[in-house]
Amino acid sequence: MEFDKDARLDTSEVSDVRGRGRGAKVALGGGGLGAVGIIIALLVSARGGGGGGAGDILAQLQGATVGQGASADQADNTDLAEACQTGADANSRQDCRIVATVNSVQDYWSQTLDGYTPADTTFFAGSVSTACGAADTSVGPFYCPGDELVYIDLSFYQELQSRFGAQGGPFAEAYVIAHEYGHHVQNLLGTSAKVGNDTGAASGSVRLELQADCFAGVWADHATTTPDPSTGRPLITSLTDADIAAGLDAAAAVGDDHIQEQAQGRVTPDSWTHGSSEQRQRWFSTGYRSGDPNACDTFAATTL
Repeated sequence: MEFDKDARLDTSEVSDVRGRGRGAKVALGGGGLGAVGIIIALLVSARGGGGGGAGDILAQLQGATVGQGASADQADNTDLAEACQTGADANSRQDCRIVATVNSVQDYWSQTLDGYTPADTTFFAGSVSTACGAADTSVGPFYCPGDELVYIDLSFYQELQSRFGAQGGPFAEAYVIAHEYGHHVQNLLGTSAKVGNDTGAASGSVRLELQADCFAGVWADHATTTPDPSTGRPLITSLTDADIAAGLDAAAAVGDDHIQEQAQGRVTPDSWTHGSSEQRQRWFSTGYRSGDPNACDTFAATTL
């Protein structure tokens, strides 16, 4: 995965609150964290090694407390803007690469979806305050519909490799971001509001997550052809079969069955919220092969 070295990065689409101090304790609640993150309850389950279902985990989270981190409106992007100026910076630094990925994903949806409104990404470290409540690193990357922001602690990418066995790499990172922006698209379309926190292999929650995977695949298909406003050329100049394979590998690593097997030694489909490894790979591939968001109607699919 390579970026046009001469392209100008738009750091205004990313708020950087890493390094902010911690304050008082706050309750984790307010809704929104149940179905819209890529890991959310299942990542918490894997960390704790417990055997409870996602519903039990979410109930526990509602009463949990985490350290109050920086809020998104406290962002100081001076350092990020200085470090991440061009595509060459994206080719050499992880945080700049994520900035460039955010730019590319939003360029695509802005040019594809009528009425698309941009959503910023917030880099945080440790914990963060959001319109969906307070969250810490353990919840993984997530999209909060309350403030229409994507949140990520970049240490998650190391966790994805060390704990869940993904091979990692630039496009594996990009897949995560594109998935979360898929949730933003769902929010804009009104799809998210129609889905509750139900669980199960064919549940609305699983269909929502698989559609976000499919939307990520659609973006990937257009990543090397979507023009960047700063140059008129695609921001991403190269995306190889190996890159796509790394994205599929990441999708498999965060499948419900894989995480449950690691966490509790058994698979319980009735508690699934995101879909199996095979399903996540298949729906990403559906989006990538078709390049058409209309092919991502997981809610009409009889077989997921």
